Amino acid sequence: MFSGIVAALGKIQRIEPLTGGVRLNIEAARLGMEDVAIGDSIAVNGVCLTVVSKSATAFDADVSKESLNCTVGLNAQDGEVNLEKAMRLSDRIGGHLVSGHVDGVGEVVQFEPVGESMLLRIRAPQALARYIARKGSVAIQGVSLTVNQVHDTAEGCDISIN
Repeated sequence: MFSGIVAALGKIQRIEPLTGGVRLNIEAARLGMEDVAIGDSIAVNGVCLTVVSKSATAFDADVSKESLNCTVGLNAQDGEVNLEKAMRLSDRIGGHLVSGHVDGVGEVVQFEPVGESMLLRIRAPQALARYIARKGSVAIQGVSLTVNQVHDTAEGCDISIN
């Protein structure tokens, strides 16, 4: 489980094709790798990935085709990614409980300043619309956010967050 609070930015350094997916090498020096072990979970843009090898500043993780099909940003070499280590049972949550299992891809339809905040409006797919509730939470690229408004559309629903 994760909190949905990004701990650091990392960078995809290398993408190697695998049968049924890819292996990512992710630079994660700012995350701190000293307490990370092989088999640990790290959320990468909100996707729970398992560390298969590591160095002092980076780790490798395998990503299935299914995960690649329902995410954005995991197949862009040199792309920045949001990183968060899995929570320990003794940790304060600080955010929301986030599983790291991605359900779908939405479309950002508005992102603009409103006073000292930002308004983010996302069109969620029809298959997910019934699970999104006002004052509920959604994770976007691994960032857990509270939904302020939900409007049904023909394509699914528009959710507003600010």
